[in-house]
Amino acid sequence: MKHFQTQVKMLLRYVPTAKHLEVDHMTTLKDIATKTGFSITTISRALNGYSDVNETTRELITQAAKELNYSPNILARSLVMKQSKTIGFIIADLQRESAKDSFMFDSLCGISDALSSTDYEFVLLNAYTSRQHNKTYQQMCSERQLDGVIIQGLPTKDPYLQEIIASDIPCVLIDIPAEGENVGYVTTNHKESAIRAVQYLCRMNHQHIAYVNGTPDVYVSIQRKEGYEIALSEAGIKVNENYIVNGNFSEQLAKQAIIPLLLNHPEITGVFCASDVMALGVLQAARKLGIPVPERLSIIGFDNILLSEYVTPPLTTIGQSPYGLGLAAVKMLIHFIEGKNTPTFIEIKNELIIRDSVALCKKP
Repeated sequence: MKHFQTQVKMLLRYVPTAKHLEVDHMTTLKDIATKTGFSITTISRALNGYSDVNETTRELITQAAKELNYSPNILARSLVMKQSKTIGFIIADLQRESAKDSFMFDSLCGISDALSSTDYEFVLLNAYTSRQHNKTYQQMCSERQLDGVIIQGLPTKDPYLQEIIASDIPCVLIDIPAEGENVGYVTTNHKESAIRAVQYLCRMNHQHIAYVNGTPDVYVSIQRKEGYEIALSEAGIKVNENYIVNGNFSEQLAKQAIIPLLLNHPEITGVFCASDVMALGVLQAARKLGIPVPERLSIIGFDNILLSEYVTPPLTTIGQSPYGLGLAAVKMLIHFIEGKNTPTFIEIKNELIIRDSVALCKKP
């Protein structure tokens, strides 16, 4: 017992007391007031950008804040300014399989880079997680005090869309058509791009062209399917509904859908896919069936993801700019938030990128 008491006494000798501790001092508005001689109210208004503070005073206060390593309390500032300076990036479904599709990552980079030159920050939210699934759009935004929202990947019939249009929270959608007082969208010319892709196959003498669609009720799928049908009709080729399958933007599902189609319709010489990821599935299916690409089967994708250039053969595709969509979405959203005039619709043009997955059809 005596030995134990001795050990405890020795340990207590090394327990720091308040006298031994150095507590980091957090700089406050009062500290800046002491240094500059201005009132706390003037300092607060200067640091929060109010226009009634003259520039000389603002510069003196800002310089003192830097010298004292002042860091504002973001939560307190949001209560005063009634703005959190935070926007949300809500995506419909984030899955591991999406890793091959760099589209979402590129648009995220565009958003991040656009915000880097502003004092706004963003949070990433997945709308279809178990935690978010039963929440309304308004609840998701209110819980995080979001000033505005960018949304990507919602189906056209998603109930969130009606909430978004009716809400007073500024919102910009990527590839989802919706407009309102504080709602706009950015997109690319999907229909025209699909027309151009199929026209290229027709110029290469293909007459039997299949189409692997994405998720049927998603805006981009609807637009690209219409483009496929228009291009065939303009070429005098009757649309064969049996040539159209859904791959739901999945490599594996596209592979599963195209195998029976190619087996049942050996006359097919060209396939247009609504995404590069699905085109990868069609490439796998062709290899499994012993169909050489492009000698016997030509394939065109959509998106120009990073992998499209490195598969064998390199994939002919429609090149989009998801990075540019992210930049445009941020610009539009900040204009909404700050009450500036802005268009509610922006369209970015795509390009046909010709590589080696399409060849001249030698069949009559």
